[in-house]
Amino acid sequence: MAGGAAAAERSRLEPISVSSPRVRDGGPLPSDYSCKGSAGNPPLRWSRVPEGTKSVAIVVDSNARYDGEVNWVVFDIDPRTNELAEGSVPAGAMEGNTTTGRAGYNPPCNAQENYRFTVYALDAKVSLSQGASLGQALRSIADKTIAWGRLTTANIE
Repeated sequence: MAGGAAAAERSRLEPISVSSPRVRDGGPLPSDYSCKGSAGNPPLRWSRVPEGTKSVAIVVDSNARYDGEVNWVVFDIDPRTNELAEGSVPAGAMEGNTTTGRAGYNPPCNAQENYRFTVYALDAKVSLSQGASLGQALRSIADKTIAWGRLTTANIE
C-alpha cells in the first residue's frame, strides 16, 4: 500500500487495549517508575492484537509539544506475548536507543509531563540489533504498524 493509503487503512483498525495493574490511564505515573524510583518500567498488559501480527513493539515517550523525549523502545516482542512484567524485557526482544543515546528504560523525570506507553502490532519483525539508533527503530516500527494502543499518564506523582 502507498503511504497515504496505508495510513488510512491503519486508522480503521480496532485499537489494541493497553492497561497496567500499577498505572491508571489518565492518572499519574507512580514515582517508582520515574527517575526517583528504582522499579524500572511499569508492568503492562495488552489485548486485541490483530491476526497476522508478526511482532510487537513498545515505545514510551513524553507527550511534550516540543523537545519530546523517548524513554524506551522495545521491539521484536513475540506476538503471543500479551504482558510485560515490572522492570523487565520479554525474552528475545531488543531495546533500541532512547533520546539519551542509550538502550534500556530511561525513567521519566519531568513531573509535569504526560508520558505515553504505546504498544504497536507489527506485520514483520523490526530486525534491528540491540542498541539500534532511535531514528532507525522508530521508522521501522512506523513502517510496519498494523494496530496500536496507548496508556497515557497525566504527570508523575
